[in-house]
Amino acid sequence: MRIDHPLLGNKSRKTVSFSFNNLVYKGVEGDTIGVALWANGVKTLRHSEKNNEPRGMYCGIGQCYECRIYRSDIGLVKACTTLIKEGEKYYSIEE
Repeated sequence: MRIDHPLLGNKSRKTVSFSFNNLVYKGVEGDTIGVALWANGVKTLRHSEKNNEPRGMYCGIGQCYECRIYRSDIGLVKACTTLIKEGEKYYSIEE
């Protein structure tokens, strides 16, 4: 389900395909990885190192590191601030 901003709307409707942990998802161009995964029902992005607890987006503005995942071409990124790219592959840290 997409929620559009009441004043700004959504500038793009172009669908982008990407994968997370080898599963293919669709998102909207201009979405961050975190938002696109959330819209697809994926809330857990990794598990904590100490207690193996699920972690997802926490601050949503790039200030913490709870949403860190790997992007296949550059390595560690924050899912809440990194835009999805067509055909890109993303992975949990533990993958």
